[in-house]
Amino acid sequence: MSLVFRKAISLFRVMGTSYCASNRPPQATACNGSGMSKSNNVYKDAYNRCLRLLDETRSLPSEPELGTLLGVSRTTVRTILARMEETGLIAWNKRAKTVLREPRPDDFFPEEETDTLAEIIERSFMRRLLAGGAEAGMQINELELAREIGVGTTSVREFLIRFSRFGLIEKRRNSHWVLKGFTRAFALELTEIREMFELRSAAAFAALPQDSAVWADLDRLEDEHRQLASEIAKRFNEFSELDERLHRLIHRASHNRFIVDFYDVIAMIFHYHYQWNKAQERERNEVAIGEHLVYIEALKSRDLGKVDAACRKHLKSARQTLLTSIPESRSPQKS
Repeated sequence: MSLVFRKAISLFRVMGTSYCASNRPPQATACNGSGMSKSNNVYKDAYNRCLRLLDETRSLPSEPELGTLLGVSRTTVRTILARMEETGLIAWNKRAKTVLREPRPDDFFPEEETDTLAEIIERSFMRRLLAGGAEAGMQINELELAREIGVGTTSVREFLIRFSRFGLIEKRRNSHWVLKGFTRAFALELTEIREMFELRSAAAFAALPQDSAVWADLDRLEDEHRQLASEIAKRFNEFSELDERLHRLIHRASHNRFIVDFYDVIAMIFHYHYQWNKAQERERNEVAIGEHLVYIEALKSRDLGKVDAACRKHLKSARQTLLTSIPESRSPQKS
């Protein structure tokens, strides 16, 4: 049994308990800052993806087909169709759903309203860490974090428990947590697992059918990368969230719940490390954007050889950048 495979099994054991907790339905009181329930976020995400279908067809398929395509219930599909009819996007007459016009930018829900509850909590958690410098010993209060995000404390506590399984944070009394810090050894182990998972996910992504909604998502991410590259001088610090969104999209193509779940700890370490070390931040982000564009082009080509090469090159660069950002002397905070 290879060393990497043994490490993967070890991590899966750690994740077993946390997966069950992280995938429980949220409490009825859990909502985002706008009072939006998780089900509404799912609806808005599906609605945005359905809007992109209007660019490619003159009529929409049946409700069951739309439900399968978007991964939502028929009730949600009907809600989507009703809104599209109300806004003049389609004419809906029983089975006939004729496209009347192309969607405009203001037809789409804002992206922050389409995030899952876990994504909302993760991003807010990472912003708080970065604001505090992500140093070992940093204090995290789950009650304050829940109020800041506008979600129930149970959801925040379960999120923090997931990361405590990896030894990254530690529970203290009175709803307090302590960031323990990141070692180079931990980072090296994480890169090995990440590379194994992402290579598989990238190959699965390239094999997705042409009518999959992820290709429209990839097109939009490509446009955002090009826009950021053209304004890199003043927007280079926005790269980390764009990086996270691209890799999350790729990992989801695996349709493997362990890989998707493991992505959260990957995001915490990899996709925010660009902001830990501010030295040459613009140059590093500019290089990474270029690698992403090559990676996206390879995915769209569906050439598995190109996908593998682009993925390996980018992950190698990410590994080196991560290791550079973590001093040799950094070690976990003592209890």
